[in-house]
Amino acid sequence: MIVLAPPIPSRSHRHLNASRPAYHEPVLLEEVLTALAPVPGKVILDGTLGGGGHASALLGRGARVVGLDHDPAAISYNERRLADWSGQFRLLRGSFGDAPSLLETIGITQLDGALLDLGVSSHQLDTPSRGFSFQTDGPLDMRMDPAGTVSAADIVNAMSADQLERIFRSYGEEPFARRIAQRIVRDRSVRPFATTRDLAEMIEAIIPRRGHTHPATRVFQALRIGVNRELEVLERGLESITALLAPEAVFAVITFHSLEDRIVKNFFKHRSTEWLDRPEWPEPRRNPDYGVRLLFRKPITATPEEQRRNPRSRSAKLRAVQRLATS
Repeated sequence: MIVLAPPIPSRSHRHLNASRPAYHEPVLLEEVLTALAPVPGKVILDGTLGGGGHASALLGRGARVVGLDHDPAAISYNERRLADWSGQFRLLRGSFGDAPSLLETIGITQLDGALLDLGVSSHQLDTPSRGFSFQTDGPLDMRMDPAGTVSAADIVNAMSADQLERIFRSYGEEPFARRIAQRIVRDRSVRPFATTRDLAEMIEAIIPRRGHTHPATRVFQALRIGVNRELEVLERGLESITALLAPEAVFAVITFHSLEDRIVKNFFKHRSTEWLDRPEWPEPRRNPDYGVRLLFRKPITATPEEQRRNPRSRSAKLRAVQRLATS
């Protein structure tokens, strides 16, 4: 394991970090700290660095942190925000799905803890040029890594109605997936969709609004997941990061919608089940993937106070497992 150079910043440095404007407020922060139990000497991966809120708190407890993010804006921001922690902090650009190979470049083959805070950051949502939100107009982009080859506009303007329907239904659980897909194909033959407003206004015109949720919400979620292949990356990341855990290390994951939460829940359940049984088997068999224990049976959610303070936390769910001492 690599030794990340010691010095812990002075109190004045911590104050400087605290005074810098936040990229976004980290959700379930105290709950994450309780689960990961950061102390001096522990090496913890923050696989979705974002604004560095969780990483900063982990560093403040003395842990050594490796932060990953494939968004150059997040990398640039954290180079400044976490500069005072340079002795304890390493910053790498890339996806958490590729964690083992990225960590190997700095000599790390084992972790004392890991965190994934999934989904899109507030900064990405609030930057119109990134095209993640229909609240403000911007290019129909949605790439978390701007170097990615496929944008939301590429999907919307090139895929068939059947392909679009599958994306909206599978990734957005959109009940009007077919109607929206057919209308997209019809309208783009006259003028291609170029901006977030183009798409959102079309959807709003044909889908009835229910409650406070905009009719385009599920479609935008589906496109974002499709553009960034989020579910595939998540499945790969869960496998690869779990393999890096040292005995008794904790792996915590925060999810924001049912699709990713279901993947995390099922993965953790399978890995924490020692014996498998099926009707066609004569007797139970030991699970070859067994090696962790659930830290809590049900996911932890934000307190009412946090939900009032930070609306983003309302849909957040925290799940965590601990590597067995011997497995």
